[in-house]
Amino acid sequence: MSVIGIDFGNENCYIAVARAGGIETIANEYSQRSTPTYVAFGEKTRDLGVTAKNKQITNLKNTLFSFKRLIGRKYKDPVIQSEMQYVPFLTCELPNGDVGVKVNYLQEECVFTVPQVMAMMFTKLKEIAESNLRIKVQDCVVSVPVYYTDVERRAILNSAEIAGLNVLRLMNEPTAVALAYGFYKQDLTEKPKNVVFVDLGSASLQATAVAFTNGKLKILGSTWNRNLGGRDFDNVLVRHFVKEFNEKYKLDILSNNRAVIRLLQECEKLKKQMSANSLELPLNIECFMNDKDVSGRMKREVFETLSEQLLQLIEYTLVKLLHDTHLKPDDIDSVQVVGGSSRIPAFKSLIQKVFGKEPSTTLNQDEAVARGCALQCAMLSPTFKVRDFAITDIQPYPLKIVYKAVKTEDDVETEIFPAFHPAPFSRLLTFYRTEPFTVEVHYADKTLPVGDLRLGSFTVLNINPTPEGDNIKVKVKARINIHGIASLSSATMVEKVNVVPNEQQENSHSTDNSTRESENKPKSEEAMESENENAPQPPPNGEISSEEMNEEKQSNNKQENEKKEPEQKKSKNLVKTIELPIKSDVPSLSKDELNNLIEKEAKMIMQDKMEKEKADAKNAVEEYVYDFRGKLSAELEKFVTDQERNQIKQILEDTEDWLYDEGEDQQKSVYVQKLDYLKKHGDPVLFRYTEWEQRPAALNALGSSLQLVLKAIQSYEAKCQYAHIDKEDMMKVKSVWEQKDQWHGQYLQPLAKLQPHQDPPVTVAAIKKEKEDLEGQVWPILSKPKPKVEPPAEEKNVNGQPQTDSEMHDTSNPSEKAAKSQLSDEKACNQSHPENMETN
Repeated sequence: MSVIGIDFGNENCYIAVARAGGIETIANEYSQRSTPTYVAFGEKTRDLGVTAKNKQITNLKNTLFSFKRLIGRKYKDPVIQSEMQYVPFLTCELPNGDVGVKVNYLQEECVFTVPQVMAMMFTKLKEIAESNLRIKVQDCVVSVPVYYTDVERRAILNSAEIAGLNVLRLMNEPTAVALAYGFYKQDLTEKPKNVVFVDLGSASLQATAVAFTNGKLKILGSTWNRNLGGRDFDNVLVRHFVKEFNEKYKLDILSNNRAVIRLLQECEKLKKQMSANSLELPLNIECFMNDKDVSGRMKREVFETLSEQLLQLIEYTLVKLLHDTHLKPDDIDSVQVVGGSSRIPAFKSLIQKVFGKEPSTTLNQDEAVARGCALQCAMLSPTFKVRDFAITDIQPYPLKIVYKAVKTEDDVETEIFPAFHPAPFSRLLTFYRTEPFTVEVHYADKTLPVGDLRLGSFTVLNINPTPEGDNIKVKVKARINIHGIASLSSATMVEKVNVVPNEQQENSHSTDNSTRESENKPKSEEAMESENENAPQPPPNGEISSEEMNEEKQSNNKQENEKKEPEQKKSKNLVKTIELPIKSDVPSLSKDELNNLIEKEAKMIMQDKMEKEKADAKNAVEEYVYDFRGKLSAELEKFVTDQERNQIKQILEDTEDWLYDEGEDQQKSVYVQKLDYLKKHGDPVLFRYTEWEQRPAALNALGSSLQLVLKAIQSYEAKCQYAHIDKEDMMKVKSVWEQKDQWHGQYLQPLAKLQPHQDPPVTVAAIKKEKEDLEGQVWPILSKPKPKVEPPAEEKNVNGQPQTDSEMHDTSNPSEKAAKSQLSDEKACNQSHPENMETN
């Protein structure tokens, strides 16, 4: 079973797979290693990937792209409103405030959510992987930008689930790049090696500092600009040429979306050309707008001047990374650049200016993220054995919890995870309560552009006070999981059980099953603790205390607690733990909503499959018409009579007319029937042609086999060879040979007189079958090995001693003697029967 890594980019997607030989990138059906992140809708089917982008100009309003920027945010979010300037398709606000897209699909207006659209793209990527690997694909690791919020990450997981993918991890893009870089490094030591990775993609910029040690990587910090990418440099050129063409050709380009898209595509090509060429380059577009051809010119220096503001923002982001991570340029060993837009020369100059080092392009700038994801998926999958390589990621935003105080009922805020805190990570929070309570998780920095600061609320249920009516201890685990999503993952109520020391053994047998099970478990920090005279007392106001639990150290903590267990058993007070249910209210799809969307996606997949099969059936009919018409006047010309030729030509012409009239839109079965009708008249001609071409080789092969068997029979009759074969077996060989030789001679003359347009009396398949039948009956007999010849007994001299070399007349070994004897027999046979000798 293979595992895949998916780099879900704003402009293109890449798929990498972990195989026995390493990590490789998968190509799609067009042999392209990148698949455009485009989804288009038509009257009968969807187009995904390459075909969707190719139809963008002709199907502009129904072609969706850049939807990665829209996921997980409300319609009125300023980030979404700013993004609307880049998309020509229609959007709307859904009843729950999310973003919806309006398209015409199956000849009616449909509204899809952004997670639905992203699930469609996941479906395409899954199809590409399964087609390439020829197995079912389910487990994967998907990349996300480091700045993605909880809501955005949950939406990505929902989209993957709709497409039938099991995401083992949502991996931050810089972390995936760092893994792809560091995993194969052989020069890492215990001394940290600091490397900065700068990723300038289509729509965002991310800069991350990473410390590498032997077998480990640790993310030190990350900065980003989620609104600055390669497309902004494209738009600089677009705005320049819009102004120029307006003055030069009097064209109002911004009023025509198709013209804007065409200009954007040409400006992207021009940008790439300027990255490799410092000369002034032309831009030409034929029939651009109002049947006018337009042209312009641009030089790299002018382009960099126009992009000065963008370059300043890049420099600010890079300098901020040094400030946030407290690193100096001298502390950095190297700077690696990745991303499709990292080839801009001015961008590389900024790297040199800020970090004082030449940017390195060791990694594949386009595929590094996907390769890192595939490597991580192999590490997480049980089907692969990968050497240990520890990854410590970060939580990009500070997190806090909000809850009600016990006495005042006021909201209390407590920061539980600061920005750049290691992840995955858990923290134990101890509450003292008499009844169920609710804890909300928020982003702590109110200035963050993350949309809703509230991540979700979690209600701990089934809490009861102590028998005395006091607060009972409740331990809650706040966790940032492997996907970078924060939640309250578990809650435990800690209850004291008073036991008299001399009755402890007796009472232990009378406790209920749950108590006995908890006593037998290791008393780790997150499960149990001993309540003796040295135990901490609950705070008087019923507030919380907390303990950090780095998940990488939990196994060590459990071992230490197991060693302490004998001491804890001596305590007078035992502790019973009860798992408490947690009711979660998070911005994610419910199970019913997910099942509904999964069903809708399955129906659309089936619709696409049916349309594809229908299109393939129609193309097969059309291909047969054109292909057979061309062959009738070429290689098939002598294999058909004049009457047949005229009849077939008429049938082909009628079918062609039908295809472009009534047959334009028919069911698959109609096309299949039409193709069968064509083959009914055309296949006999093709059959004659194929038989004519293959018949000589088949006859020669059968004749050669007959000759070999005849030689064997003659050699046996002359007592030269095959003397070890029984007479009955040899008579069977002769009988089979006579039967096949007679069959062969029966058809030789008719086949020699056969005309090309006539049907053959015997087929090539029959000739081959006769040859196989002959060899199947004869060769098992003729290939029987000769019986082994026992070596002569050792001769002794007159004194009873073995003969010496000088006393022996023949010094050759028995096998050599046997071979010489057989060779001499054959020579004698050939001399007496010259007809058995082969000529060279």
